[in-house]
Amino acid sequence: MILTLTLNPSIDRTVELPSRLERGAVQRAAAAADEVAAGKGINVARVLAAAGVPARAIVMAGADDRFAGMLAADGVDAVCVPVEAAVRTNIALTEADGTTTKINEPGAPLDEGAVVAMLDAVRANAAAADWLVIAGSLPTGARPEIIVDAIGAARGAHAGIRIAVDTSGAPLAAAIAAGGIDLAKPNDEELEELLGLAPGTIADRDDAAAAACALVGRGVGTVLLTLGGAGAILADAEHALHAVPPPTEVRSTVGAGDASLAGWLIAAVRGDDAAGRLRQAVAHGSAAAALPGTGFPAPADADAARVAVASVTTTDIPSTAAAAAADPQEH
Repeated sequence: MILTLTLNPSIDRTVELPSRLERGAVQRAAAAADEVAAGKGINVARVLAAAGVPARAIVMAGADDRFAGMLAADGVDAVCVPVEAAVRTNIALTEADGTTTKINEPGAPLDEGAVVAMLDAVRANAAAADWLVIAGSLPTGARPEIIVDAIGAARGAHAGIRIAVDTSGAPLAAAIAAGGIDLAKPNDEELEELLGLAPGTIADRDDAAAAACALVGRGVGTVLLTLGGAGAILADAEHALHAVPPPTEVRSTVGAGDASLAGWLIAAVRGDDAAGRLRQAVAHGSAAAALPGTGFPAPADADAARVAVASVTTTDIPSTAAAAAADPQEH
């Protein structure tokens, strides 16, 4: 079983526009808005379940919240940890060419009781889990180290559990600095921030592979670096691989990164090698981008055979960033 943790869930409301978004104008949507109970860990759990991989989502939401009712109606195996405030709503505006504009609410603060209950839920469910996936942003005011606390709770219940992290900024830095991360899934902007690189430093495949390898050098077992339409990089102690996605008509990028992470886990569960895991990750990410709203691709949508993978010869990360990247606790 794969356990996911979503500390800042959301109701994702997606509006499809038939043309470009025009600021200040009145525009009609192409269809009725789509709403789904989401959040990165929940998105991962949905895609895993669609592939027949047992998954359970721990989520910060009261049992009487509309969000919890939406999860139950969708048949999601979820453990809801009560919080005082209603789950936030995120809005995505998607244009005809696939351009997506997101407006995310911050999420209500977590009181100490909710944090304690969350850690108890992690302990109670981690014993039967092979992986804990911690994914998404933190609510307003949450300590970055809450992720480290959740990892400690999981490992206290199951020493052999593997940990995947998909977050950014200070929470990602805290998790990396604490050590023991089996899989990290940043995008290029998140990895630039973590390594102290100037925006835009990761400009091509070789830059991306070098940056991913630099993160492996900090003790991360595997790095899955997603690059949008340019595919993804997988780096570990033995490999630096680049995957090119198949031609895709992008409808919405919301949830594509989550689907990529789920695809990697699906391939890992069935015993694929590094290249096979990367192929499935990119196949799932591309399939999600071809779907409207927050995409949850089924296995039939994600054909890994259409994804090309090649080895990358890496060099050091750009010299202008070497000093900034030296101390993992500074960023």
